[in-house]
This record gives sequence, C-alpha cells and structure tokens, in this order.
Amino acid sequence: MADRGATSAAAHDPDDWPARPELSLALNRMGCFDWDLDSGLMHMDSSALGVLGVPPEEYDGQPTSLARFLPASESARLDAQVSQALKNGSGGYSTYVRVRHGDSPASWIHVQGSIQRDSGGRPHRILGVFRDATQELADAAGRADLDEERIRQTSVVERVTVILAHARTVSDVIDVLEDARALGHLGLVSVMLGLVEGTRIHVVAEGQIGSNVPEFEYTGVDEQFPMSEVVRTLNPRFIVSREEFADCYPVLWPHIEPLDVSCAAYLPLIAQGRPIGALGLLYSDKEGFTPEDRNLIITLGTSIAQSLQRAMLFEQEHDLAEGLQQAMLPRRIPVIPGARVAVRYRSARLGRDIGGDWYDVVPLPGGRVGVAVGDVQGHDTHAAAVMGQLRIVLRAYAAEGHNPATVMARASVFLDELDTDRFATCAYAEVDPATGAMHLVRAGHMDPLLRQTDGTCRRLPVAGGLPLGLSAEFHRLEYPVTTVELAPGETLLMYTDGLVEQPGDDLDDGIQLLSRIVRDGPRELQPLADKLCAMAEARGGEDDIALLLLRRQGGDVPQSSGRLQQHIAQGDPEALASARHMLRAALRAWGAGDRVDDIELVTNELMTNVLLHTDGGAIVTVRMLSGAERRLRVDVEDISSALPRRRDPGEAGVSGRGLLLVDRLTDVWGVEPRGGGKVVWCEFVTLPDGSVRP
Repeated sequence: MADRGATSAAAHDPDDWPARPELSLALNRMGCFDWDLDSGLMHMDSSALGVLGVPPEEYDGQPTSLARFLPASESARLDAQVSQALKNGSGGYSTYVRVRHGDSPASWIHVQGSIQRDSGGRPHRILGVFRDATQELADAAGRADLDEERIRQTSVVERVTVILAHARTVSDVIDVLEDARALGHLGLVSVMLGLVEGTRIHVVAEGQIGSNVPEFEYTGVDEQFPMSEVVRTLNPRFIVSREEFADCYPVLWPHIEPLDVSCAAYLPLIAQGRPIGALGLLYSDKEGFTPEDRNLIITLGTSIAQSLQRAMLFEQEHDLAEGLQQAMLPRRIPVIPGARVAVRYRSARLGRDIGGDWYDVVPLPGGRVGVAVGDVQGHDTHAAAVMGQLRIVLRAYAAEGHNPATVMARASVFLDELDTDRFATCAYAEVDPATGAMHLVRAGHMDPLLRQTDGTCRRLPVAGGLPLGLSAEFHRLEYPVTTVELAPGETLLMYTDGLVEQPGDDLDDGIQLLSRIVRDGPRELQPLADKLCAMAEARGGEDDIALLLLRRQGGDVPQSSGRLQQHIAQGDPEALASARHMLRAALRAWGAGDRVDDIELVTNELMTNVLLHTDGGAIVTVRMLSGAERRLRVDVEDISSALPRRRDPGEAGVSGRGLLLVDRLTDVWGVEPRGGGKVVWCEFVTLPDGSVRP
C-alpha cells in the first residue's frame, strides 16, 4: 500500500519539482545581483532586471547604466548609502528605493546587499537582492504616513537637483541655496555653504534669514567648527539638540542660538576624493534625524557637491580658454593715417568654453590697411588655438603684398593642411584711406555693413566663396573680389554671427536690429562699439562676439604726397581689374584733372605688357611727386631684364602699339634696369579739377 501511495503521488508531481531558486525568486518579484568591486561589473539575473524594469538587452553589466531607470535623487541616495557602508566597515546595507516604469505609477523596491571583504578588511564583492516592495509599503499604514512625508521631501530634493543641473557657475549654485523656494520645504531655517581655499574655509552663502556672521566668514580647517570638522574627517556631522550644539561648538553657538535652531546637519562636499567645501543645514522644530532623514540629507549633499565641482571646472576652463584667446588677439591696434579703427571682443558666458572668433588690423605698404574678422568652428580651447594660427598666417600673407583673393585662398590651404577638422568663416578687406579704394573678399562669412555720412546704414553685398578649409578640400579656391569706394566719413562694420544670431530668432531680424543701432547710435566709434556689445548682451546672446569698425577720415592724409602700390600676379585677371579700379579712385582723390583717362590707359598698357611678355607678375606704384609742378609718376616693375622696344604695327597690326601709346600720352617716360628685372616709368603733369591745360 505504501509503495502504491508513493507511486501515485510521484505521478502527480510537476516536472520541475522541486522548483529552482530562481523560479521562486521570480514568482515572488525578487532577483539577485553579484557585484565585483574590483572589475566594476555587476551581474544581474533576469528576475532582478524585471524588478527594476530594465530590458535585458539594455543592460551592459555596468552599475551606472541603471541610473536612468531611477529618479536622480534616488540614484544619488543609493550611491551615497552604498559608499557609506563600504567606508565605515559595515557588513551590508538595506534601503527602499523608488523606481519608475515609463508612465506607470511609481513603485518601490527593497535593496539589500551583503559586503564581502578580504582578510585586510577591503571590500571586493557585494551579493544581494532586489525585491518589489510596492505592495508591502502600501499595506503598512503606519509606514504610509512616513513615506508620504519622505516622498514629499524627496520631491523637494529632486527639484533642487534639477535646478542645480542648470547651474554653470559657483554664483549659480549659491543663488539656488539662498533661494527660499528651493529648500524652504525641508523645514530649514538657514543654509550655509563654505568653500575650501587652501587651509581655510570661506563661507560664501548663508541663506533664507540673513544669518550672516562676518567674523566667521573665513575659518581654519583645523579650528573647532562643524564645517572644519567635516572637512577634516570627510564624514557628515548630525547635531541632534541645542545642548549638543552648545557643548561641542561653544565659540559658534552664541551666534547660532538666536536663530532658534533645534538641530543641524553638516556635510563634507567631496569631489574626486578631496573636500571642496562644506554644507550646513540648520533646522527649527525638528527632533533629531531618522535614518531616512540622514539618507536624504546625504543625497542632497552629493548633488550639491557634483554641481559645485562642475561649476568650478567650468569657471577654470572658461578662464583658461578666455586667457588663451585674449593672448592670441592683437595686443594693440596700430595707428592708421587717414582712418580710425575700433575693435571689440566679448566671450560668451553661457557656453562651456569660448570659440574661435577674432579680428585683426594689418598695416600694408603704401599707407593701406588690411582688416579681417573671422570665426573658427567650435566653442573650445582647440578652436581658440586654431584661430591663433589662422590669424597669424592670414596676417603674413597680407603683409607679403598678396591681393585679397590670394590671401584668402592661401589661408584656406593652410587650414586644410593643418591637423584639425575645423573650418572657419572670414571677411577680409584691403582699404586705402588716401583714395577710399576698398577691396573685399568673403569666405562663408556674413556681409559687412556700411554706415554712410548721413547716418543711414545698409548691408554691403560682397561676392563670397566657401569657408576657409572647405574651399581647399573641395578644390574651389576662387574668391571673387568686390571693389567699392569708401567715401570720407563712411564707416565699415565687420562682425561675427554672435552679434546678430539668437536661438529661435530669424537672422535677418538680428541684422535689421544691428542696422538700426548703427544708424541711431553714437557718432564716435568707441562708444558705438560699446553700444553694439551692450545690445548683444541685452539679447542674451550665447555666442562669442568679434567686431571691427573702420572709418575713413577725409582730411588726415595729405593729397599732395599720395602713394599706392599693388602687386599683380601672373594669370590673375581679377587683380588687374582691381588695380585699375584702385588707380581711378586714387586719381580722383588726388585731383588728376583731365589726365585721369590718359594715366589709366597708359598704366593699363604697361601692366598688360608685363603679364603678356614676362613669366612673372608686376608691381605697380603710383605716387604724386613733390615740387612746384604737380607731377604724377607711374612705375611698373617686373622680373624680366629684356628692355621694351617700339615696333611698327603696320596698317593691319593688332599689337605693337603699346609703347607708341605711352610715348604719345605721357610727358616723359623711360626704362630703368633693376638687378634681375626692370622698371618702366612715366610721368604726367596734372592740374587741379576744372583747370585747362595750356
């Protein structure tokens, strides 16, 4: 009978009886984890992942990847409690943590871990469980009231954590702590923040009721104060009664007693293993601290420490980058006869670092000046470093006498060959204050503005090419030159996009606003530059700003001693057209009278001869000679030693008439050998406008 009974019972047993431990855990909403502290890896079984609501394919074995499934405050509190248990020699830890599952109501889990230590007491492994405790807490009426208050306080800490996440500077962190709305719901009567400065603690924030004690603004780390103690020991200090406060800190207590403080908590603010400050929380109408209170306060301190460290790093990096950029900008602006210049640079305070905005003013031969404004892609120290190199090479190419198109093309090749993935936009103008001739090129940059003598301001259309670096990469190095005449009293404004761009706003609106400010702004350049920067700051711009103003002064350059010089490269027809325009503007400015057409025709013939009959370029120099008689001299220099000779073109000839033309239209001309080349020169007697030649 016994055998038949056993056989009958076995026939009804489940196939998987007795159940495996993981099945029992899963059915009871529990799971296991094994955390190897040496490697940092945490193994979690499928049941544990299910309790946390973590899809198995989204877990990579790193504990940090679990943070996104927990509210920020809960994650910080759990980290703080585990760290505390590891440091104080505990054998384990146990706590309740709130988790989130998408849009579902919040649930709670119970986390319990057993810390394994080696023979020296060093922790190397944690074995533990995650258990769904939502129903347990819901059914415990006595605990429900406590949880409600704890959840309320937790939500306050969460809000403060979110606010601190947007704090970029130490001042931002201080503002949060001194705002009664941020921490007032925790029942605090005052919040104090001290920063470690060498061997001293500097109290920088004392919030809510003005509990300022000037004589304790600076205290030594080795003194008998609660902030000093937590900085020395790196452990929090919870003071549970007025009597304890008075007994332990008799020097500070007389200043704290009038605040009606019933208890206090002081926390070390630790970043990367070292104390950077201390936090003091003073309470009224509170009797001691429960374990949950202590966990919540430690969580708050951890969040503040992280925000404070970020703010300090931000300020250090920003100051370093700003110093680097300032060192790479011109130290002084040269005095340019015939022109006035104002420049400004403003770094953004909202970005992590600064960018590669720059300006430059380059004196050129013949009294001319090159002005540039540009912006290297990116907002970091690398952008500032690239900016410095690019500004130097652009200045060098301009000083060598290259025309604006060549300056821009060579700068683009340089940036492309530099070991960087950055590109840059730039606007460059070569201005002759004596004549007003202005040649502009643009590489992906915005058009400049022109303020006319009557105050009106308009956009100055400039033909453009690709940004520097990109044009070389795509073999499109053509930069067309736009030539205009800058009249006496007119002002050229060049700027980077930070002056007009605003997130969410149309760029044209920013340019129109800029035009109005320039039109209605101060007449003097320096106050106008300041007003433009103030406009950008008022709009809350998030980018760096570089701007340059250049105004031609009509009477600053003696017209009788005018001189200009232009280099024309072989195979550069744009430079030839630019030289003709420059010459005509100079002749009008110097008062060449009825000889303008003759001089322009002869100079063009001499320049063309060089480009056609030699293997190099030409250097054209035009100047007014001093003396009783107004005479203008044109020198055209080349590298060929072959002297020009007149030929008879014949009746049907299309060439050979150049020197005949020179001989007929000039008053005197000649050729001078110059080492490996020569100069063909000619002179014209000129009369003031309106005069008639005898």
